[in-house]
Order: sequence, then C-alpha cells, then structure tokens
Amino acid sequence: MKRELGIARCGLACCLCHENSTCNGCYSDECMDSEWCENRKCSMEKDISNCFLCESDCHKGLLSKMKPYGFTVFAKRYGLEALLDCLERNEKNGVIYHREGLIGDYDNFDDVEKLIAFIKNGV
Repeated sequence: MKRELGIARCGLACCLCHENSTCNGCYSDECMDSEWCENRKCSMEKDISNCFLCESDCHKGLLSKMKPYGFTVFAKRYGLEALLDCLERNEKNGVIYHREGLIGDYDNFDDVEKLIAFIKNGV
C-alpha cells in the first residue's frame, strides 16, 4: 500500500490502486479525468479536498458506485486515518482492491453497511 497517495476526492483508494504509477490523481493539475469527473469539480467548487468532508449525502459521479460511496461514508463516520488503517490491515491480510481489471473484494457489496463492516473487519 502506498499510504501517502491516500484517498481520491470521490473515495476511491489511490493508495491501493494498481494504476497509481500512470495516474497523477485528482489533486493534480494533470488529472486525466478532470474534464468529466463530477466529484472533482464539485469538491473544488466547494473548496474541500474530499467528498467525505461534504455535509450532503451525495450519489453523483463515482459516488453512484458502492465502493467509493462506502469508503466516503466510512471516512465521514470514522475519519480518514481510520479508513487508511483498515485498508492497510486488510491488504496485509489478503483483501484485494483490484483482482482482475478494476474488480476486487470491496466490489461484492450492494449494501453500504455490509461494505463498512467488511472494511472494519476485513471479513
């Protein structure tokens, strides 16, 4: 895990992403997705670094997908460091962020509370 890469504005885990060698991230002026990413645009307009710092319960952009939404809800409840701690522990215990392509162990959920429990417990 590259903890220093942290969490993207939308909640995706840059710190675990296998694309982080080619991606400059959403905080960079060279963000590859800056033209279309609603979450990047919105958080910049609101002058916040991450969607989890916003007071609304938003589902726009990548927050319409369970994994980034669940990571965002987790960070709102427990804080960014707790999320990073859990993701790091889970990775050490064999939880896979990207197994094939973009699908991994955090993608098998359709209920945010079950995903949050998985993040907390790794099982």
